[in-house]
Amino acid sequence: MGQRSRNDGLPPPPFVEEVSDGIYAYLQLAGQWGLNNSGFLVGSRAVTLVDTCFTERRTRALLDAVRLLSGHPIRTLFNTHEHGDHTWGNFVLPESTTIVGHERCREGMLAEGLAAQAVFTGVEWGDIVLRPPSVTFADRLTLWVDDLRLEAISMGPAHTTSDAILWVPERKVLFSGDLVFNGGTPFVLMGSVQGSLAALHQLKELGAETIVPGHGPVAGPGVLDEQIAYLRHIQTIAADGWSVGLSPLDAAREADLGPFVHWHDPERIVGNLARAYVELAGAEPGVPIDVAGALGAMVEYNGGRPLRCLA
Repeated sequence: MGQRSRNDGLPPPPFVEEVSDGIYAYLQLAGQWGLNNSGFLVGSRAVTLVDTCFTERRTRALLDAVRLLSGHPIRTLFNTHEHGDHTWGNFVLPESTTIVGHERCREGMLAEGLAAQAVFTGVEWGDIVLRPPSVTFADRLTLWVDDLRLEAISMGPAHTTSDAILWVPERKVLFSGDLVFNGGTPFVLMGSVQGSLAALHQLKELGAETIVPGHGPVAGPGVLDEQIAYLRHIQTIAADGWSVGLSPLDAAREADLGPFVHWHDPERIVGNLARAYVELAGAEPGVPIDVAGALGAMVEYNGGRPLRCLA
């Protein structure tokens, strides 16, 4: 049966965790809808930021946290993908900040605009103005913080079609974006189940020791196996439901979530199954599907309760 998301109550305040010398995660726990993670790397003369937040208020709080640790300007902002909870705060950065992202991140932001505001009601968004990346790449790009090498690597279609990670090989630190939801249900409606599995196996090959996920606490490499296990479970549920003619919603209602039952936002299973179904039908990873319909089915799974964004 459908289960209600564990989104009741207010989230704890964001906090900063140093994950390596001069490398920080900015965490908004527990990582439910709208509560994304960011990060930043402090160099001798400048700061490199990884992702912003969903609202103007939360992004300004992020920048205040950066200023408490460094008085250097933020010269570079890297966006891991197009979704608003990681990009809508871009406009708060100074005009002198260069924004870097995958070419499909820029395209996706411009195509979708602020449409997600219609999905999540009652949020204090602020005066958001879209500011997509001005420097884009297709496959790989190298960034530098002093003599520390950062590798931006395209990984989509996975969570979206525009996913890219930021990998710091010398420190074995990975900013995974939304390829990882630690403690929460992954969401691949706008990307690919198959592609996400391929991306996660690629991440395992990097040998990361510290992973800053897009949502949830900082993790070790074991979190990748948890994500893989969930997505394989989704494929099994989808194959079983498909074989007997169940809709993604009905398959979700009958599904046993097993070891993933305590992850927050379980309604995402419906969107994940919708994507798995089109892949069973032979669709290529990342092809457009009825996102609005899937979101509506997720609300039905929740007993009619709208998705609640905690941003």
